[in-house]
Order: sequence, then structure tokens, then C-alpha cells
Amino acid sequence: MTAPILRQDRHPLQKLLCALALSILAASSVHAAPLVEPTLHLKAEDRGSAGRVALTLDACGGQTDTRILSALVENRIPATIFVTGIWLKRNAAAVEIMRAHPDLFELENHGGHHIPAVDTPRKIYGIRSAGSPEAVQAEVESGAAALARTGEPAPKWFRGATAEYSPSAIAMIRKLGFKIAGFSINGDGGSLLGAKETARRIAAAKDGDVIIAHINQPTHAAGEGVVEGLLALKAKGLTFVRLDDADGIGNDGTTE
Repeated sequence: MTAPILRQDRHPLQKLLCALALSILAASSVHAAPLVEPTLHLKAEDRGSAGRVALTLDACGGQTDTRILSALVENRIPATIFVTGIWLKRNAAAVEIMRAHPDLFELENHGGHHIPAVDTPRKIYGIRSAGSPEAVQAEVESGAAALARTGEPAPKWFRGATAEYSPSAIAMIRKLGFKIAGFSINGDGGSLLGAKETARRIAAAKDGDVIIAHINQPTHAAGEGVVEGLLALKAKGLTFVRLDDADGIGNDGTTE
């Protein structure tokens, strides 16, 4: 008579333990879901030259590194600038310089508030993610709206803060009509590298590479290295192109 009673006592407990285990596993899988850091290369073209590279510069917040901006204008080096709404508000003079040289500068969407385009709650490099699909959409659309207020053409490209994404956020951003800008060379390590290492990385670019660096940290040594590396590439005869002047091929569904 005791065996059925014991089984009845254990049954609810077993169900509870199983439910707890499943909930912990589900929560762990959400937080452990891998993020994507997409790459981007330019489609190869047989031009009989040293090759083409695309320079992309993030303007996350802060001010403008005039060392880089002046070098681009003086040396006629085209660049795609990914701007946030925050940076646009603080750097009207730099925006006017860029708009005065439409043959050199293409302004694209880096989000409204520099929030990573990750639709689950977490931190990436210490920055809190958007945390939900709705928040990712708001970040993308507010960045585009900030650019529209400057009178710039509607952006075609998006790069999120930290350049890391959840796969579902990538799908959403593509549905909003944006290509997602990865890269093949991290030129300045988030503007944290020294001048020498930054210059070495950028100067090593080859045909088809897409370089990422930053133009919003005027006090960092990396800015000096950005200029040095770009001038080295120019001396080698490489051609600089903006993203809207070339076919970029990205992985993880970011451009197709």
C-alpha cells in the first residue's frame, strides 16, 4: 500500500524539478545565443590597378577628429561615414564640411543613440543592447530620421554600435530596407589602439578590403595612425571607394 503513495508524492516534485531545469536551460540558451560580427568585402573587378579599398569611419558620439577629416579632404580620399543621431547634434561644423564635398563623403546610419542592434538583453563591450525587436527597430529608424533632418539622402547602409548583431535583428534590419555594413579590417580597435599598430593594420589592406576605424576620438593616438595608414595605401596606388560606389558582399544575410 505504501508504494503508490510514494509515487504520488514524487510525481509533483519530479514535474517541478523538470520544469525548473527546462526554464534554466531556456534562459541560458537565450543569453548564450551567439552574436554575429559580419564581414564585408568589395566585389572583385579587373581594373588593371593596385586594387580598391573602402574606408568606413564610425562617428559614434563625442567630437570630430579633424586630423582625419582634414587629411581626407586634402588628399581627396573618399569615405563612408556612419553617424549617430548623437554625433550629428554635436558636430554641425564637421557635417557641413562633409556636405560641401559630396564626391568624397557618404553619410550612413549608425543608429539614433549608439545602441547595439541585439534584440535580447545583454552587454557588448560594456554597452547595453537594445534588448528587444522593438528597440532595435527604434534605434535603426531614429538614426535614419536624424540623417534626414540634415538634408542628406536617405541612408542605404546601417552599422550598429559594436558592429555585433543577433541573427534575428539582422533579418529585421534587412526588412527595413538597409544593407548591414560589416568590415574585413579592424583598423583602430575601436579607437583604442596606438598610432603605430593602427597604421600597420590599415596599411596592410589589399584589394577588396573594407576598413573600419573611428573619426570621433580626437584625443586618441589611433587617429594619427589612421592618417598614416591611409597615406601609405594611397602611395601604393590603391583606389578608395565609398560603399555606394561599389558592390559590397557580406555574410550572414547582411547584403543579400
